[in-house]
Amino acid sequence: MNALALIPFAIFAVFYVTLGVAAKDFYRVPMTVAFLVAIASALFLRRDRKFSEKIESLAKGMGEPDIMLMCLIFILAGAFAAVAKASTAVDSAVVIARWIIPDNFMVAGLFLVSSLISLAVGTSCGTIAAVAPIAMGFAGPLGLSPALLSGAIVSGAMFGDNLSMISDTTIAATRTQGVNMRDKFIANVALAVPAALVTLFIYLAAGSSQLDAGTVAAGTGVSFRDFVLVLPYVLVLLLALTGLNVVVVLLIGTLSSAVLGVAFGPLDFLGALETAGKGTLGMSETLTIALLSGGLFNLVREAGGIAWLTNAIAGKVKGPKSCELGAFFLTGLVNLFTANNTVAIVIAGPVVRELGARFKADPVRLAGIIDIAGCFVQGIIPYGAQILIAAGIARSVEADSSGMSLVACTYYPFLLAVSAFIGIVLSHLRSGGKQAS
Repeated sequence: MNALALIPFAIFAVFYVTLGVAAKDFYRVPMTVAFLVAIASALFLRRDRKFSEKIESLAKGMGEPDIMLMCLIFILAGAFAAVAKASTAVDSAVVIARWIIPDNFMVAGLFLVSSLISLAVGTSCGTIAAVAPIAMGFAGPLGLSPALLSGAIVSGAMFGDNLSMISDTTIAATRTQGVNMRDKFIANVALAVPAALVTLFIYLAAGSSQLDAGTVAAGTGVSFRDFVLVLPYVLVLLLALTGLNVVVVLLIGTLSSAVLGVAFGPLDFLGALETAGKGTLGMSETLTIALLSGGLFNLVREAGGIAWLTNAIAGKVKGPKSCELGAFFLTGLVNLFTANNTVAIVIAGPVVRELGARFKADPVRLAGIIDIAGCFVQGIIPYGAQILIAAGIARSVEADSSGMSLVACTYYPFLLAVSAFIGIVLSHLRSGGKQAS
């Protein structure tokens, strides 16, 4: 065990956060470069080992089966999301929702729409980018605050991102804990749905109080084509819930999106192939981060850093309940520094898995908790991608819209964290004290 072996993680955090603050834009600092700097420092650990052996350890960590499978799933998820979007399935989903939602339910409706779209496509940023521009068109005619509209969209996007079968956070959480996606989904629903219902009522009240009397937004006609184009999203969700291997699910989803996009949408055969290819390449940064984080983790682990960290946290853990709380805080803290919930889960996940095995905590619950922790922090940090995208779009209609004003209207992540804590406490109370806290 060696506490100094954790220095590369500290270097990563300081390098990324310091430059992000200095540039006033965290997304001008490539996270891949931050990982390379951390890896360079990790290669100087354990001078008793040859440099070639440390390079081999780096490559071994990057090539871990879990990392490789995670990368394959990311590739397929990118292809599916790109083909579905190019087939105008996202547009059709928005049109269907707009057709269904009355004006006085607009804010609550946008929360629901964003939740369903994010649940289907597995990306909170993509959901916000798709829905927010349309939502801003309701701000003036209905007299609704752009911050409130944006907050509802971000909240819904984080709901879907946390639960979606093809979300990179779900993939990372389940792979690092070695559990089935369906089991994690079921465990997560019990915590996410109560928070979502409370959020829905809050947005319903807030939207109704702001709505200008007598204003009516123009409805949008929905067609049979719209219902057909959203079928791949429904298919992916239903197949994933049956427990079918996620690789097969994504292959079926991509193929069905391509076929329907060619038959009913704007795609042709070659266009569908080209779009799928671009979708896989669009995941290159996520793939690179997963590979580099796997390599860095293995270097730190072999230098004794992970053993030290596990024992340090274990000293505060007395049983399954405190193990779950520790998993939440560890993942949230890493997310706070990296501003990326997938990276936070990839880094914290293996440590959480070791702690869970030691204290006999349920790995399914741990997978859900670390995903929730990432969702909570990512949904409230003003320098996170989700808030930055929403704030940028909101400024198109209200110049003084800021990340902080959006965070103040983004209720779901806070309520999800509360729900998680209540769930942890109640779960272990129901055990009747058979397990230590």
